[in-house]
Amino acid sequence: MAGHRREKYGELAGPRLRPRDLGTEVLAGLLQRPGRSALTMLGTVLGIGAFVAIVGLSQVASGQIGKQFNTLGATQVTVVDVAAARAHTPTLDFPPNADALVSRIHGVLGAGVWWPIIFQRATVSVLPGPGEQSWGMPVDAVSPGLLPASGAHLSSGVLINQFDESHTQNVAVLGQSAAAQLHISNLANAPAIFIAGQPFTVIGIITGDARLPQFNFGVAIPESTALRLWGLPNGQAAQMLIHTRLGAAHVVAQQAPVAIRPDNPTLLSALAPANLGHLQHAVTTNLNTLFLALAGISLVVGAVGIANTTLVAVLERAGEIGLRRALGARPRHIGMQFLAESTALGLFGGLIGSACGVVTILTVTIAHHWTALLDPRLVAVAPLAGGVIGLLAGLYPALRASALEPAEALRR
Repeated sequence: MAGHRREKYGELAGPRLRPRDLGTEVLAGLLQRPGRSALTMLGTVLGIGAFVAIVGLSQVASGQIGKQFNTLGATQVTVVDVAAARAHTPTLDFPPNADALVSRIHGVLGAGVWWPIIFQRATVSVLPGPGEQSWGMPVDAVSPGLLPASGAHLSSGVLINQFDESHTQNVAVLGQSAAAQLHISNLANAPAIFIAGQPFTVIGIITGDARLPQFNFGVAIPESTALRLWGLPNGQAAQMLIHTRLGAAHVVAQQAPVAIRPDNPTLLSALAPANLGHLQHAVTTNLNTLFLALAGISLVVGAVGIANTTLVAVLERAGEIGLRRALGARPRHIGMQFLAESTALGLFGGLIGSACGVVTILTVTIAHHWTALLDPRLVAVAPLAGGVIGLLAGLYPALRASALEPAEALRR
């Protein structure tokens, strides 16, 4: 009977151990302690899930960055008053109706002129008088079409309009940071500010400006008012921002100086959008590198979790290992079993983690109304990566298990 039993176990644990028998042993080992197997697999689920989600979201973010570069860069033209920049005396070569002249060009969505007034950082206060608290902040003269063309987002009130321009009204639009600095949170009581001692009524507050972000931190006033109070631009020449349709920027840049100053187009210089491909590539490359580093850390954490739990399992199953060795199992078969168990946990964890990562990507993109971008090869490789992680994490515990002697293992 004993010989028959030894012959039976010798068939299972001998040199001709079949893959089906190994699979049976692995499945029995995993199902014997399902809670521990699930917790062990959780490390890989989190690691692979985080890897897929981070890499996928980096691709989505790169796509969004590229979209923003294309939208802003390819639809913007800047016209500079080069004659004023070279002149020794203040001058302004943009006519009062420059916005309307440029708007007649096919493909133009909006345009406006602006320049910093005579001081770089004006003294702005909420009460008159030299003894009152004041702040230094940029103040710019703008035409009615500038803020709409630059993509300013209005929080409250209104923007500077043609009435303010034609009647040289003392009105101002504040950036959100400037309004917070001046402690102006709403326009219910028509708050006033004083710019270099001159009173201005605040008619609007903007929360952001996509093309001219400096307006988020300063004050904008009508250009006619700035000319009446402080004269022509002195220091930095005036310039015009033109918002165009996608693909029309270069044509608009050629036509704008002629449309504004048909008598002498050389006074102005139009700058077509530059090629932002290199900048976009650099930004996306740095972003992908950062996300890949974070994903790599998550994978290492998952691998350490599998290795730790598998090693604990080896110590807990020392009696089982000793019994199998005593019945004829060889060291390499013991090692193969534990190695196969850790690989199976990694593979299953990779499958579940990959699915969770894809769901996370879809959830984020849908919530933000973005376009989901994900390399299908990443989803296909992620479960295999989980299996490789399980394989590598199980090497040391498998070696420890195969090195146990039967007598020593049975004593534990």
